[in-house]
Amino acid sequence: MVNPALSTATAEMRRYRGDHGHHEHAHAQLLFGVDGALDVEVDGHLMRVDATTGLVVPAGSSHASFSRHGAQVLVIDSPASREFDRLRPFALSGGRPQAIAVEPWLALARVAPRAAPRRKLDVALLEAAVRNRLHGHWPTERMAKVFAMSASQFHARWRELTGQTPQAWLRARRLDEAARLLRGGLLVDAVAAQVGYASASALLFSLRRERGVGSRALRKR
Repeated sequence: MVNPALSTATAEMRRYRGDHGHHEHAHAQLLFGVDGALDVEVDGHLMRVDATTGLVVPAGSSHASFSRHGAQVLVIDSPASREFDRLRPFALSGGRPQAIAVEPWLALARVAPRAAPRRKLDVALLEAAVRNRLHGHWPTERMAKVFAMSASQFHARWRELTGQTPQAWLRARRLDEAARLLRGGLLVDAVAAQVGYASASALLFSLRRERGVGSRALRKR
């Protein structure tokens, strides 16, 4: 479906979550990431919009979007023009306009440098690395080495991708495995040792705090 052409540019803050199917329109669209990450497929090219990267979607381009954990994006619908007639990711660094007014954001998109391609983070790769080593020591630095990245860079990128810090993500993996083993009847002390907790009491405390359940309730399930 092609939406009608616009005569003037408009700006709107939008919240995306889940899958938004393919569509196209007769105006250009400028996307400025505010919070979270939005994957955008434009004519077969996969791009990402987040707090560091914006995107120009040219008029007439077929595009779809998806956000697993939700994303807040400032969207400007602009009449088709030569300055916005090509697909272009751009870097969002430095100062930003404070108000949702069209012209300052259009000016930012005009001068913003093209964003450099970023290395893809494969969640399955890290899951495979920690799956059979949950009992081991997994500081953020060690997880970052899986992708040959610095700890600070990895921390920021992982949070954009999953909505969790690396340590929160690791804790969830450990508790998932602990719940599975406890449902299978394994003793709490043995489970704690297998998933990287110093003691049974530390594991039980984490289960109650994060999941609101204890070992007895899990065994009944």
